Amino acid sequence: MPVALVTGIAGQDGSFLAELLLAKGYEVVGMVHGRGAAPAAAGLDARVGLVGGELLEPATVAAAVAEAAPDEIYHFAGPSFVPASWERPQESLAAVAAGTASVLAAARDLPGRPRVYVAGSGLMFGAAPESPQNERTPCAPGSPYAIAKLAAFQLVAAMREHDGLHACTGITYNHESERRPERFVTRKISRAAAAISLGLEDEVALGDLDARRDWSFAGDVVRGAWLMLQQDEPADYVLASGVARTVREFARVAFAHVGLEVEGHVRVDPAFVRPREPTANVGDPTRARERLGWEPQLSFEELVGRMVDADLRRLRGADASSP
Repeated sequence: MPVALVTGIAGQDGSFLAELLLAKGYEVVGMVHGRGAAPAAAGLDARVGLVGGELLEPATVAAAVAEAAPDEIYHFAGPSFVPASWERPQESLAAVAAGTASVLAAARDLPGRPRVYVAGSGLMFGAAPESPQNERTPCAPGSPYAIAKLAAFQLVAAMREHDGLHACTGITYNHESERRPERFVTRKISRAAAAISLGLEDEVALGDLDARRDWSFAGDVVRGAWLMLQQDEPADYVLASGVARTVREFARVAFAHVGLEVEGHVRVDPAFVRPREPTANVGDPTRARERLGWEPQLSFEELVGRMVDADLRRLRGADASSP
């Protein structure tokens, strides 16, 4: 039975990846802040082991890796809400770049050298000279978060070359699910569509409705991460849909799923409008498709519908439990 260590197991990506690995017969161990923390997905905590580790304390990461003795490490832990990186840039740089360094060093120093997947971000391309972006596109990151992700990406490549690590970065774009926190625009929209359809709310305030994103299903992305570590030779891969869609389109699909129109229910709030990216942030998954045989299995419409249905269940359950 192969053993996998998953950092960030309590989050969206970590929980989907843990479920996938368990279905494939892995023993799964999650690295968490203290041994009392539990994964977010229902029922998952009883099926995985937990070890404590702090990304900014390299000794604890090394101890966690040594205790788990994994064959594969999947590193998802770290901040993922980009706007917050402007408020606390030093924390973003430390958590993303230094945290990745701790994981890579622990893997390098462990006998048997586990294979390592690191969750990257297409935001590292920033004002790139082309769209869609591929694994060879020059980077011009435009936020502390994106800069930190580029540093982690470059560190993976350097240690792969210098230390012979089987390490790779999944260059991921926006990937969503019902496990996204509500501060993300996709969950904000799916919850609003559900709440308005149930008569609990009247409208939702959003930012730029014409902002474009490359959206995929988180479960598809983590399947790509697993495929990457099954290859004989390590390499970095873009994991994306390859299609840019607007926030308006996401909202229209979400509201249509519950028989509503966007008009009259969505209000643009200037406070939520962020500057447009100079280059459309869209990924080219050709390498993943050709080398890994990876293709998204859930369509955009199915993804949005899945999220709205989950929020309908949550809200109906909350209503049922109310006095």
